[in-house]
Amino acid sequence: MRLKGEIHNPCCDEEEEKVAEENGRELNSIVGVGISPPAKLVVGYALTSKKKKSFLQPKLLGLARNMGIFFIAIDLNRALSDQGPFDVVLHKLAGKEWSEIIEDYRQKHPEVTVLDPPNAVQHLHNRQSMLQGVADLNLSDCHGKVGVPKQLIVTKDPLSIPNEVDKAGLKLPLVAKPLLVDGSAKSHELFLAYDQCSLSELEPPLVLQEFVNHGGVLFKVYIVGEAIKVVRRFSLPNISKRELEKLAGVFRFPRVSCAAASADDADLDPSIAELPERPLLENLARQLRQRLGLRLFNVDMIREHGTKDVFYVIDINYFPGYGKMPDYEHIFTDFLLSLVQSKHKKRPAT
Repeated sequence: MRLKGEIHNPCCDEEEEKVAEENGRELNSIVGVGISPPAKLVVGYALTSKKKKSFLQPKLLGLARNMGIFFIAIDLNRALSDQGPFDVVLHKLAGKEWSEIIEDYRQKHPEVTVLDPPNAVQHLHNRQSMLQGVADLNLSDCHGKVGVPKQLIVTKDPLSIPNEVDKAGLKLPLVAKPLLVDGSAKSHELFLAYDQCSLSELEPPLVLQEFVNHGGVLFKVYIVGEAIKVVRRFSLPNISKRELEKLAGVFRFPRVSCAAASADDADLDPSIAELPERPLLENLARQLRQRLGLRLFNVDMIREHGTKDVFYVIDINYFPGYGKMPDYEHIFTDFLLSLVQSKHKKRPAT
């Protein structure tokens, strides 16, 4: 199962090799003496080096081991079916070859929970299909309204963009994002275009969204199965009509929401800092889980400035940076154990 390209063997990191070997030895000793610890769960993982470092932190591995959960690195140089046995396969690797491997494994091993199915993950690699699910929800109830900003997909010559924007009736300023999401830092960059002429400086394929003033605060909604955790992040500031008249050109921004930009402890206007109501988030998460077919993702939401309950989803990410989520190790281990309980419930009585 040797993969080509930039995917490296998850066991290449010395520290992670040590963790994997330690877990493997511990599992072998358990099997050898015939002891079955409570709710033992074996999780095979295939993650990028960056994801392993951020997710497989000592606090998660230690808590998991104490609860009978073992994380074992998948060897990409061996056939996946020859490894394990696994109860769960956790993966986040790019490329068509890996998607085919994990999908084939999923079909041949229905008893293993694959987080998440590659065909479902694929929908989030394109920002058009990513947000279409939210647009189709038309979620509106007594707790608020959730939609997506008015947007336009551009795949043609950059010189045609001003005319396309005019025909679509989009209002400036516009946020421009790459159409495809491949996990690279570049795919998470965004640009802000302030005037019509500068739009031709952008490079398709891309998504253009109307910029919505939101008080400079973004809500990052982490979803792990049925669990929901919300944190505040600083975002782009409001743009007044006066500023829009003075500004021109295209401005590039790196990834806006990151751990360093946490707004949870900042002294914010309560009308800006107030979190979306819990029932609204639960409804959104439930419907997205069903529509997307995913259990591990997060949603970036903003509240339209000057309103209490009008929200927009601007991005969805598969298997996001859970290591930045408060109390993530407890939330994730509880989720993994719930998978075991769910399997036991589905087993026919003997």
